[in-house]
Amino acid sequence: MAGFEAGFLPGRWPIDAYGNGGFRFGDMSHRGSILVLPSGIRAWDVADPRAVDRNALRPVQAEAETIDLLLVGTGAEIAALPPDLRSWLKGFGVGLDVMQTGAAARTYNILVAENRKVAAALVAVA
Repeated sequence: MAGFEAGFLPGRWPIDAYGNGGFRFGDMSHRGSILVLPSGIRAWDVADPRAVDRNALRPVQAEAETIDLLLVGTGAEIAALPPDLRSWLKGFGVGLDVMQTGAAARTYNILVAENRKVAAALVAVA
């Protein structure tokens, strides 16, 4: 997995595949969840959608000036996120859309191809 040893691949990359507990992107694969930001793709220490909170999304806050929309893929099923999370993100100008991980990855790819200011927090699906 050259280029992703430190858990970060700089640049904007489409998600080529997902499932089996991980993702393919940038001619490499990663087992586990990922956070896809304008600065690059990073390993994300979230295995359960109930762990998606402000602390888990601090990297999104750090890049908020370059993000209009955050897509959160909560796994095989859509899961509710903490109610205050949407208003917290909105406070620094980031919208939130929650969906299954597969739908979030596909939507991310479409929006990136349109050069939109989008990020994705994707919980891996087994």
